[in-house]
Amino acid sequence: MNLSKLSSFLFVLTFCLSAQWVVAQEKAVQLFAHRGGAHEYDENTLAAFKASYDKGLRGFETDVRITKDGVFVISHDASVERHTGSKGIVEEMTAAELKKLKTKKGNSLLFLDELLNYFADKPSVYIEFEMKTKPADYPQEKLEPYCDKLYKTLMAKKPATSSYLLTAFDKRPLIYLKAKYPEVDMLFITSSPLTQEVIQETLDMGIKRVGCTIGGTSREMVKKAQKAGLIVSLWPGHSVEDFLLGTYLGADYLCSDVPVAVYTHLKEKMPWVKFK
Repeated sequence: MNLSKLSSFLFVLTFCLSAQWVVAQEKAVQLFAHRGGAHEYDENTLAAFKASYDKGLRGFETDVRITKDGVFVISHDASVERHTGSKGIVEEMTAAELKKLKTKKGNSLLFLDELLNYFADKPSVYIEFEMKTKPADYPQEKLEPYCDKLYKTLMAKKPATSSYLLTAFDKRPLIYLKAKYPEVDMLFITSSPLTQEVIQETLDMGIKRVGCTIGGTSREMVKKAQKAGLIVSLWPGHSVEDFLLGTYLGADYLCSDVPVAVYTHLKEKMPWVKFK
């Protein structure tokens, strides 16, 4: 079965199983916009976050790197080429050099202070800040000052009712931050499905949140993780069907590249699905 037919099958199945969804869903799921809505807007730009927020989204995810001169910039890739068409590595460029660039869609690159200023007067927002700390680019002597500065910067601008999380695939910043700032809210991301090994890895770090792939994750394993005290987030979400599958699996949080499409579909056609 090709992807198109599989997607259609899952969509039909969604409606056939709607009654089971009502029974299976015990609490509201937090929907959040990956890179501000990566497949709907110009990813990781202020325009993307503004558009998603204006459409009703209150959950977001983004990526944080640091420039050569110590300024935090929002960028998923180390290279600026895919997003801007120009050459250069974020960590090897100055903030002034990056400010001269435009994305392929004509937007300016986004700096962390601009994003925080935008959300500073918007209460009850959920944002994941992914630390892009590849060991080759962020050895320990660079990693620790990055973590300290990022944590303090976020906390200084966070509205009291909002949730700001620090997340990473790299365990090093998570372990460092947990030891130095025990109150920090963090999430361990992995590119594997949720397994007993992943649950144990997360617990061993003293972290209460884990982000795994939807594909290969079972409802039974989600329940095991939650019973162990973990909050479960699933990704990637490329469609409405992905969100519905994640809901059925029992996830607490669901990442989506098409958050506005998901939000609109649920509000208009599936009001029984509880989400934030």
